[in-house]
Amino acid sequence: MTGHSKAAVCVLGAGLIGGSVLRAATAAGYEAWGFNRSEAGVRAARADDFDVLGDIETVLRRAAKQDALIVVGVPMPAVDRILSDVKIFAPECALTDVVSVKAPVAAAVHAHELGATYVGGHPMAGTSESGWAATTPDLFQRAAWAVSVDPGVPRDTWERVTRLALDCGSVVVPVLSEEHDRAVARISHLPHVLAEALAIAGANGGPLALGLAAGSFRDGTRVAGTAADLVRAICEPNAAALLEVLDDTLRVLNDARASLHSGGTIAQLAEAGHDARVDYEDNKRFAITDIRPGDPDWRERLADAGRSGGVIESL
Repeated sequence: MTGHSKAAVCVLGAGLIGGSVLRAATAAGYEAWGFNRSEAGVRAARADDFDVLGDIETVLRRAAKQDALIVVGVPMPAVDRILSDVKIFAPECALTDVVSVKAPVAAAVHAHELGATYVGGHPMAGTSESGWAATTPDLFQRAAWAVSVDPGVPRDTWERVTRLALDCGSVVVPVLSEEHDRAVARISHLPHVLAEALAIAGANGGPLALGLAAGSFRDGTRVAGTAADLVRAICEPNAAALLEVLDDTLRVLNDARASLHSGGTIAQLAEAGHDARVDYEDNKRFAITDIRPGDPDWRERLADAGRSGGVIESL
């Protein structure tokens, strides 16, 4: 994007997602710096010439002084502690996050009385690797970056968050937090659970099964390579939505099992699954061009558009 000044960005958490935000923002011309609790992560980032410190007070006081957009990039279990620091040292700053769930983060933000400047975010990008070593400025290219349009989200912060996402190479999907969490339970959190189960099934077959494993097993278990504590941090805060889709999936599997047991066929599962995959491949985004922040009912209209496959490609 061009035609706007790029305000400062302060990233709290320099792991895969937060660190990649720091890299991408810097590459896009933002003045950006960050905090990381792990001293090894701090050393790794500084070795690559990025301004990352392990002293959160210093980092946040700089953010307050420069009116930076603060990006919370830690896993959900660490969010509350980070927000406590933001409340003390930079309570007036615009605030967003890149955590994998939205409603629990929003609740925590409001509990710390930081909601007046907060807009939630979630870039739908990642790998099975973690830590600073896995970061890249290209992680978000053409990715969908969910940005909250919950009732009352502040327009100024919303525009800053949307610009950052666009400048990092993403397209923006406007979402309501609760709808986001139900959606990602299906397309992000359930795949983690299924990948773990598939990896266990393969390993239980012993060396022969693992020796014969090829592409379908490799692709189906890719995210099982994610560190176990990160999988928990991703899935457990969204337990209610994940339980609902797990129940749906177990019904599908049990129906297939019953059919296979009685008639020796999984035709219905195979055909429905194939059709669903085709639907995914054929799914088309459309650019939202007729709704602008500040228009009457802009939040509601953007939520409707995002629900229907609309994305923001520019402001």
